[in-house]
Amino acid sequence: MTMYKEIFSALAIAITFIAFFPYIRSILKKEIKPHIISWIIWGSTTLIIFFAQLEGGGGIGAWPIGVSGIITIYIAFLAYKNRSDISITKTDWCFFLAAMTSLPFWYFTSDPLWAVVVLTTVDVLGFGPTIRKAFHFPHDEDLLFFSLFLFRNLMVIVALEFYSLTTVLFPAVVAAACLFLILVVVNRRQVISKVN
Repeated sequence: MTMYKEIFSALAIAITFIAFFPYIRSILKKEIKPHIISWIIWGSTTLIIFFAQLEGGGGIGAWPIGVSGIITIYIAFLAYKNRSDISITKTDWCFFLAAMTSLPFWYFTSDPLWAVVVLTTVDVLGFGPTIRKAFHFPHDEDLLFFSLFLFRNLMVIVALEFYSLTTVLFPAVVAAACLFLILVVVNRRQVISKVN
């Protein structure tokens, strides 16, 4: 059974790299303009959730989340460096501050579930600025990237060594959020192409 989990974890890590490589390349070519606050939120929440999943018994299935968190922070750095989309609203700051409140929840409750619940909520809210931007500029987002992450998160769930709300909540909800973003982008591209 452990080898089965290791294979799915390795596949999820491979998908993470496969998804991020063209996305990062597109950022460097200035074809894609990620929203900096979304990526800061996603990077910080993903790393914290990685540690919470480890504490919650996620084992090898948590490692793709950790790899993703490190790469996500790098994308936030690229977004800032390239001045991709640095328009930061008060709402964006609220999302960021909410993400940081998860650490006191975890500390005071000594239960990683509370951190995961708060961070998953904030991570989904972090999709807000990107969905807002994708609604107005649907061609600035890469559908393949979010499709791969939808699939990757499903593989993470399979690779988890222990199933609980602490370990499953984040990848399941992020998979659903990726699906929603994909649907928004596809719909908006169709609407815009009909108008033009």
